[in-house]
Amino acid sequence: MQQKENKQQEEFINPIDEDKIAQNPHLLPYAHTVGGVQIKPMDKGKAKGRAVTAMYKQTDMQLGQIKKQIELLAQQAQAIQRRISISELIYKAEMNFEPLIGFTYHLYERREGDYVLSMVSPREWGPNPPYRFIATVELLSDHTWEVGE
Repeated sequence: MQQKENKQQEEFINPIDEDKIAQNPHLLPYAHTVGGVQIKPMDKGKAKGRAVTAMYKQTDMQLGQIKKQIELLAQQAQAIQRRISISELIYKAEMNFEPLIGFTYHLYERREGDYVLSMVSPREWGPNPPYRFIATVELLSDHTWEVGE
């Protein structure tokens, strides 16, 4: 009986043309069965367009972050510059006391270029202060001045 089966297998002739048979169908660049995954050629222009759009979106976001950082640094630089200019005015100002670390003082301008550091706040002067108010300051431990409003 085995001889009969072997004989039938040997005699089998495939009706499909040899040129249309793949020895390794899994290596084909397309699906080789009806139920196989559909493989479409890629539209390279569309793929590049999406990639470029994503790249612009990402770089615009990063540039926006850098812009915010630059603005913050500019604000910090302006605050430092204001501290420097107020500190220079304080050290030019008349002081009838020794400022103590951690206490709040008030800088006033008497007349053009003549400044005075006072312990009296603008509210304590009443409606008609004798000098023009410049800034409220606090002496820090490193002998720099923190400028308030």
